[in-house]
Amino acid sequence: MTRATTTQRHHRVVIAGGGTAGLSVAAALVRQSPKLDVAVIDPSEDHYYQPGWTLVGGGDMRAEDTKRRQADVMPDKAQWIKDTVNGFLPDDNAVELASGARVTYDFLVVALGLQIDWDAIEGLPETLGKNGVTSNYRYDLAPYTHELAQSLTGGDALFTQPAMPIKCAGAPQKALYLTADTLRKRGVNANVAFYNQGGAMFGVPAYARALDKVIAGYGAKPYFKHDLVAVDGERQQATFATEDGRVSRSFDMLHVVPPQSAPDVIKNSPLAGDAGWVTVDKKRLTHTRYANVFALGDCTDTPNAKTMAAIRRQFPVLVGELRKALGESSAKTHDYDGYGACPLTVAHGKVLLAEFRYGGEVVSSFPLDPRKTRRLHWPLKTRGFPWIYWNVMLKGKDWHWPTPKPRPDLTE
Repeated sequence: MTRATTTQRHHRVVIAGGGTAGLSVAAALVRQSPKLDVAVIDPSEDHYYQPGWTLVGGGDMRAEDTKRRQADVMPDKAQWIKDTVNGFLPDDNAVELASGARVTYDFLVVALGLQIDWDAIEGLPETLGKNGVTSNYRYDLAPYTHELAQSLTGGDALFTQPAMPIKCAGAPQKALYLTADTLRKRGVNANVAFYNQGGAMFGVPAYARALDKVIAGYGAKPYFKHDLVAVDGERQQATFATEDGRVSRSFDMLHVVPPQSAPDVIKNSPLAGDAGWVTVDKKRLTHTRYANVFALGDCTDTPNAKTMAAIRRQFPVLVGELRKALGESSAKTHDYDGYGACPLTVAHGKVLLAEFRYGGEVVSSFPLDPRKTRRLHWPLKTRGFPWIYWNVMLKGKDWHWPTPKPRPDLTE
């Protein structure tokens, strides 16, 4: 990996974003086309395995084990432009950087993820990390979630979920389950509640029904159509917007998942659709208006879950389409089918592995009922998936096994 300078203004392929999606594409491109001129734009010093933060919040993984230096995971043959994307000019085949430089390209891959709108909840930024207010959606706060679960002696533990789409739709309730399991093991009787802006525990009915039983098993109560809008940390009060007006609840512990949206730099660009996300063909991941622009991961408008598992299936599709456009491959590319997965940690040592495709179609990688919670999936979540992330995905390797099979008996 070489560090590009601002004098290097043109690259054959420019990748905006050095997170999971961007690095997987970059690594795959230089692996398959070693002489291809690929540049990755990203300002980060560190790279995180974010799915691990649920486990950090549960006390099942160390925070430092989810973090590596960005320089250590950047593909060797890709050029790293350590800067921030400040604007997209697709009509000029150019990207503007925060430094004032402009990088032009023949092909662009947008992989900027999404932004977490902490400021959208009144009073939240001022109280995060204290007064019992935490969130597994930040590296520095996930350990505080575990600290609260270990120190709570009773009272009210509240968990929130905002409107979709968000990064890993199952993560809000994963935090609840691991905390509730910790409290149960400690013999602590607390009032645990889940305040969800949506109308069900999960977007796929077959899994929603299974999770209704899981949350009931903890004696926790779900409140649907409740949207967190304000937090008073000192008074330990959370305020929710409902169809009948605002309601306030007291808490001793509050795990917050804030609203999330496309990055502002995308919203304010010609690449965005009406909702602010990059508009792409949902099967080929090519832009709907610009033939030399591709996008994947959390920043697109594809109607799939925004998960690491989705990117694992997306990046080989995009790379195949891009190499065909480059004239470097004539091989037939396969479509992205909307695959996503959510390994729901329903207890310490137990996982419900929810897998699905476009349209809420239930699929399963194993010849088992995917609605059942299983101990055999726990090693996958805690050791297998992190290993695949660092050693397969970020190395640009396609991972086909096992192949998810449709479960029409479970799809509604």
